[in-house]
Amino acid sequence: MTTDVAASLDHLRLLGALQDEFLTTIPQVDPTTRVPWCGRWRVRDLVVHLARIHHWAACQASRRRETPLGRGPFDLVDLYATCAAELRETLTALGPDATASTLVGPGPASFWHRRQLHETLVHLWDLRTAGGLPLDVDAEVWADTVDEVVTVMQPRQEALGRMEPLPAPVALVATDAGRTWLLGGDGEPAVTVTAGAQDLALLGWGRRSPDDDGLLVDGDRAALDDALGRRLTP
Repeated sequence: MTTDVAASLDHLRLLGALQDEFLTTIPQVDPTTRVPWCGRWRVRDLVVHLARIHHWAACQASRRRETPLGRGPFDLVDLYATCAAELRETLTALGPDATASTLVGPGPASFWHRRQLHETLVHLWDLRTAGGLPLDVDAEVWADTVDEVVTVMQPRQEALGRMEPLPAPVALVATDAGRTWLLGGDGEPAVTVTAGAQDLALLGWGRRSPDDDGLLVDGDRAALDDALGRRLTP
């Protein structure tokens, strides 16, 4: 599912640009650096994870059996470059309308343009933030990350039985993108969170707390904590 705004983004082009930035960042950050919002991961774990996800997604898009990459150890730059290129070249060759295996059943290969863009964006933020480096990405792209959580990821988690439905939706308002969402369905929201699109996206993906600077919470804070304590994303 995509919105009109999401459809206006060139997800594949943006994916390539973020992959390039991820690749150039790898040598800038010590691979033993902790990534505290990702459990016990170090940077090397983060890089290998995203490389594996790219490889897996390329296979899902082309509906072919995945060839395991092995346990490593890996040259991180070479591994990521290879898997990023595999994904990009696979999606380009297929075209957006080819039938692919997606997270929500058979669908167009363009599903993976968007899904891998946001997978890469969140993990690029992980990598650069762990290394003390800034990241400059348009609010419109971060807003699409929020939209994917609200319209794809959270409903899928609920459909798979990984979380119970929220008692009342949570309103998310992106001040820099002019967009509002209801997380968890329709109806009167129990609480509203107002922030920039990046902070809302990172909140949904467990990288931000409602207590962080830049997030304004209005309404039932317990309802927000309850929602964020559930598995909104895989």
